[in-house]
Amino acid sequence: MKRLKENQFIKEFKTFISQGNVMDLAVGVVIGAAFSAIVTSLVNDIIMPVVSLIGGGADFSTLSVTIPNFFGGDTAAVIRYGNFIQNVVNFLIIAFSLFVVIRFINKLNERAKAAAKRASEKLGLEEEKKAEEKAAEEKKSEDEQTKLLKDILKELKKK
Repeated sequence: MKRLKENQFIKEFKTFISQGNVMDLAVGVVIGAAFSAIVTSLVNDIIMPVVSLIGGGADFSTLSVTIPNFFGGDTAAVIRYGNFIQNVVNFLIIAFSLFVVIRFINKLNERAKAAAKRASEKLGLEEEKKAEEKAAEEKKSEDEQTKLLKDILKELKKK
């Protein structure tokens, strides 16, 4: 019984792993890591040196504050706020990039939905027109049958 449960568990896991969403997520994580490396390079190698020049030549990566140990030890706490500033800039660039991509995708989705709605409305109008034509033909056919029956009735009354 325990072996059967393990096999079922493994089958469920294989199904879960092979589903498209998990694969899409894995691809997204890999691309995200690569994108993060590109943004980190952009910030560290291009943006922060320019910001450093504007800020008076300070190297943000080395900005830090050392807090001595108030409890009598020889160690001190080093707070590297320059590194934090660089990471905040990294985050802002990544967040802005994702915002632009998601905004673009949302606009594409809106256009696709609008096109689908227009096509659906057009199709609905065509189907409605066909239904009206069919109803008109049936009415015409009924009118012809009614006229024929009236003519037959007149002929019968004459005899």
